[in-house]
Amino acid sequence: MYTHYLFDLDGTLTKSESGIYNCIRYALDWAGIADPGEEILRKFIGPSLHDSFSAHFQMSDERAAEMVKKYRERYNTTGLFENEVYDGIYDLLGELKHRGKVLAVATSKPYEATIRILEHFRLAEYFDVIIGSRPDNISSNKALLISQVLERLPEASKTGVMIGDRMYDIQGGQACGLDTIGVLYGYGQYKELKEAGATYIVHTPAEILTI
Repeated sequence: MYTHYLFDLDGTLTKSESGIYNCIRYALDWAGIADPGEEILRKFIGPSLHDSFSAHFQMSDERAAEMVKKYRERYNTTGLFENEVYDGIYDLLGELKHRGKVLAVATSKPYEATIRILEHFRLAEYFDVIIGSRPDNISSNKALLISQVLERLPEASKTGVMIGDRMYDIQGGQACGLDTIGVLYGYGQYKELKEAGATYIVHTPAEILTI
């Protein structure tokens, strides 16, 4: 039986593509780069922004860092609230807390933005520990972020589960010795989650309660 539940943020707790896409386009427009279309933009959700700009636009580390700075220029004022909580999330979190579970967030999103989002949507009250990346991180390693949760909640290493929508969440959880739940209502695909080795794969937040 799991006693500790670790959640990703984007694509797991909140549907965030509108704000993310708008801020990527803002940065690309500043750089004089044409909109690559939703197929590419969707790939930005999950890995670090720096890595995504580098990989999809063949940028140097220095140029990618400039793009991230420009992205955050809009995101930190407007983009982070172009967002909505997935149907069923409040019910899921409320029921888990009712059952006495310990909840945490482990996201590659910068900590300050994470707190603002969780507080704005009245989600922060459900979580015992919230871990996000530092703004100056070039790359946000999901396993490292999860390990920071485990340092604060040692029991989670024995009876915890990592929940997320992308392979990075699954691989990060595995690297820390956790079982994992891949969610299909976010931005990942069944094939991605299956090949990453998710312990369980669910279609809705409510299904998490059945595991």
